[in-house]
Amino acid sequence: MSRFVLIPGAGGAAWYWSRVVPLLQYAGHEAVAVDLPGNDDSAGLPEYTRLVLEAVGGVHDTVLVAQSLGGFTAPLVCERAPVRELVLVNAMIPVPGETPGAWWDNTGWAAAQRAAAAAHGYSPEFDADTYFLHDIPPEVLAEGSDRPTESDAVFASVCDFTGWPDIPTRVLTGEADRFFPMDFQRRVARERLGTEPDVLPGGHLLALANPDGVAGYLLRH
Repeated sequence: MSRFVLIPGAGGAAWYWSRVVPLLQYAGHEAVAVDLPGNDDSAGLPEYTRLVLEAVGGVHDTVLVAQSLGGFTAPLVCERAPVRELVLVNAMIPVPGETPGAWWDNTGWAAAQRAAAAAHGYSPEFDADTYFLHDIPPEVLAEGSDRPTESDAVFASVCDFTGWPDIPTRVLTGEADRFFPMDFQRRVARERLGTEPDVLPGGHLLALANPDGVAGYLLRH
């Protein structure tokens, strides 16, 4: 039995993992999705890290899973907890000393996002329906209609880890992710981790769009 600790992306809602957690539990594992105070102007990466560390609880067989913005919390947790494996899902992959606010320009995200929009025929102007919700079933959207927002505080918070941990790390990319396009994610993963991402059907909110695929991927470890 493994213990999966799952970090959400911007907004910090553990509900994001609500379709995956039961599948992991049904397979006989522990699975804990962490709620983070995304709308708290006083909370940054240190607070996020503390809350995830509490969820890990010193368990040595922990698989840490991080979605999107959660990629900035993940290496801070790995430096302080006995994590056995790290899985990054459509994640922001930081370098030591970077802030989430600086990551966008440092990685060339805007140009990649615009190029993908032009290539695939959707608007380059961001709106949640186009970039986040386009492949989420309506009944799932109805459950999460009260989606929290992310405070600016975390985007100014420094990810002060010393280096990516020497533990098995996998990168999972949604083939139809419009927010972090697949080719962009591949480039960043290669440049920053030396890793080739795995790909599943689905968009940016992959655990809601394709929970069976995500759970199956997590269980192949």
